[in-house]
Amino acid sequence: MYGTIATMAFVGVEARPVDVQVRITPGAQAFMIVGLPDKAVAESRERIRNALHAVGLGLPYKHVTINLAPADLPKEGSHFDLPIALALMVAMEAIAPDAIERYAAIGELALDGAIRPVPGALPAAIGANAIDKGLICPEACGPEAAWAGDDADILAAPHLLSLVNHFKGLQALSRPKPALTRNESGTVHPDLRDVRGQESAKRALEVAAAGGHNLLMVGPAGSGKSMLAQRLSSILPPLASEEMLEVSMVHSLAGELMGGKLCTERPFRAPHHSASMAALVGGGTRPRPGEASLAHLGVLFLDELPEFQPSVLDALRQPLETGELIIARANHRVAYPARLQLVAAMNPCRCGGGPGQTCKRGPRCAADYQARISGPLLDRIDLQIEVPAVSAADLVLPPPKEGSAEVRARVTAARERQRARFVEHSAASLRTNAQCSGTLLEKIAQPDDAGLALIRSAADTLKLSARGYHRTLRVARTLADLDAAETVGRIHVAEALSYRGETLRQERVQ
Repeated sequence: MYGTIATMAFVGVEARPVDVQVRITPGAQAFMIVGLPDKAVAESRERIRNALHAVGLGLPYKHVTINLAPADLPKEGSHFDLPIALALMVAMEAIAPDAIERYAAIGELALDGAIRPVPGALPAAIGANAIDKGLICPEACGPEAAWAGDDADILAAPHLLSLVNHFKGLQALSRPKPALTRNESGTVHPDLRDVRGQESAKRALEVAAAGGHNLLMVGPAGSGKSMLAQRLSSILPPLASEEMLEVSMVHSLAGELMGGKLCTERPFRAPHHSASMAALVGGGTRPRPGEASLAHLGVLFLDELPEFQPSVLDALRQPLETGELIIARANHRVAYPARLQLVAAMNPCRCGGGPGQTCKRGPRCAADYQARISGPLLDRIDLQIEVPAVSAADLVLPPPKEGSAEVRARVTAARERQRARFVEHSAASLRTNAQCSGTLLEKIAQPDDAGLALIRSAADTLKLSARGYHRTLRVARTLADLDAAETVGRIHVAEALSYRGETLRQERVQ
């Protein structure tokens, strides 16, 4: 007696097809699962045994072998319960083989036969659709899986018995409808109008949003660094349709799509400075997306930057450059998308550097504190600004006339200019100036004669590295886009150089 059904194994955000093969042969009673199963898969035998008993079926007193093919791909997670149970029911002739041959299945079984939700329904549905199969999934995951497309055949069942009745024609399971998206719930972002003073910091925030540039804010405690960072989401443009799926697939694997609602707002992740490397970049014994991947196409905010472990911060070098996080293990390799925008905040020294506060250790305190951040990581941060303390006189001023809506309109217009330029240069996959390669940058961000003379002089004076030089050009191109200028001028180069954080570098040297 033989039964088979397809399911999915997750390798990063990719759902790879797996064949669940069940054979029942005469011999001593046994229930063997082979094909590199992890502990959760190996324990499925007891959940399956009890779930089948709940629907009136008992395991035969024979040798039951379950093979998860390909055998060299590690199988992790409890979502293999349902496909194993369905293949076993086919082998026991409780379900006709042709009833499930055009489906893949994922789901965890409860002891009473209920089908419990599992992470990864959206990438599983997309993966099943890619191999011309529908998806059988838990009822709670149906609204999420339905986003895979109108042509995807989705069966969302609450119980194992309802699936049996559906295949026998005794019950009809209707196709689930996609859940409402998150922005329809009326989420309100903090407004930039709440920030009094800090005009130069607001300008840097706008530039960072327009070009997708990384930003570091240095200032005393209470100067409004965290307040500014939290308002970055309010001036970023909404996600495009394809971007929604990219972000939602990562959040689906992490089990963070509540109610199956797609992400329509750019993620804003703010991990605590005690976060481990596995928490920030992903990994662990069972690899999962970390905060950096969950911030894909959004913002990763690191407050109190020097308080993070230096090794944890340096692990961000690769994703900041390539937009991808690679986790290598002895038997497999996992890649997660991490095209993030890093925003960091820090005090000038460990003492805080507040108004009227004198550091007891003097310049040495600031130098030691800032030295916890490596030079190569700083070189990957395009905008490095000082945020001065806010005085009482600033707080009594009337609210600014310009808020997040006005700034967001300029940011959106600048990004549309970038997108049109990328399409013109056959680089439609790029989204922001921060992603430009050096070759493309020389075509689209070549300064005029005055700007070229200035950046050449600054490269010698400020000892810019090749990466620093290109990042300055990227910022200058963004400034020109905000001004709706076709050519990068001297004024754009000068402002871009002012964001290189030369004052901070001098303090570190001293």
